[in-house]
Amino acid sequence: MTHVAVLYGGVSAEREVSLSSGRQVIAALRAAGFAVTPIEVTEDLPATIGALAAARPEAVFNALHGRFGEDGCIQGVLDWMGLPYTHSGVRASAMAMDKSAAKAVFQAHGLPVAAHRVVSPEELAEADPLPRPYVVKPVDEGSSVGVAILREGDNRRREIALSWRHGPRIMAESYIPGRELTVAVMGERALAVTEIATEAGFYDYEAKYAAGGSRHLLPAPVHPAIAEEAMRVALAAHRALGCRGVSRADFRYDDTAGEPGRLYLLEVNTQPGMTPTSLLPEQAAHHGIGFPELCAWMVREARHGA
Repeated sequence: MTHVAVLYGGVSAEREVSLSSGRQVIAALRAAGFAVTPIEVTEDLPATIGALAAARPEAVFNALHGRFGEDGCIQGVLDWMGLPYTHSGVRASAMAMDKSAAKAVFQAHGLPVAAHRVVSPEELAEADPLPRPYVVKPVDEGSSVGVAILREGDNRRREIALSWRHGPRIMAESYIPGRELTVAVMGERALAVTEIATEAGFYDYEAKYAAGGSRHLLPAPVHPAIAEEAMRVALAAHRALGCRGVSRADFRYDDTAGEPGRLYLLEVNTQPGMTPTSLLPEQAAHHGIGFPELCAWMVREARHGA
């Protein structure tokens, strides 16, 4: 494959992240020798389809993030057009983006998840869905959009519920103290364990994407048994959802009573960020895989269909 179209931008809350990812990918693919057609995605879906039809690429690099970009929607369009594309197909993308569905899959495969419950904004306004502290987050957004932690004495619950703008369902999940870990998967290989340290209280949107918002410790300074388990669970979650290409599993690691502690799988991101501060490229580089080489590999792995 020599001609690649890169989809970036989109209409989700993660548009700015996708624009950054897309710019990095476009430059990397050109450096790797590909002819690249950038396609900035907006609310005009027919324009996106028209641009793809006019470009007639041999593959599509999907650098979209969030709703409509990594939830199976654009994947279905690309399947309809018969265009191979990077990352997971419709089914895996939709399941991974729906945190409730993903957790059901993880539980069915015996993977460790925190106590959780899906509620409506009205139910959250009325009462705590779980013992405090707990986390509330959108069921189908990424990049920590809309995430809040409710601790003892915090009186924001009703305010959060009444101002909720992220759909009719809210995921409430027991807050796990300790550390934030992440593992990227590339094909059938878990790459590494990174600890994400931040002064922000938790790894929120700003900590993810602002320069200096977080520190990445690679390899993570954790007990060897935990590192091994995180790699195993990340690959198992990738397979359980039916992912292809790359993915990234996010964990909480409770070592507050000492190591080795206990690991909890939070979610799997089927389209990890490709920005200058992103974790997947960093873990790939840890194994000697440069950014252009990583992007080229993803294009070579492009498929369509389930």
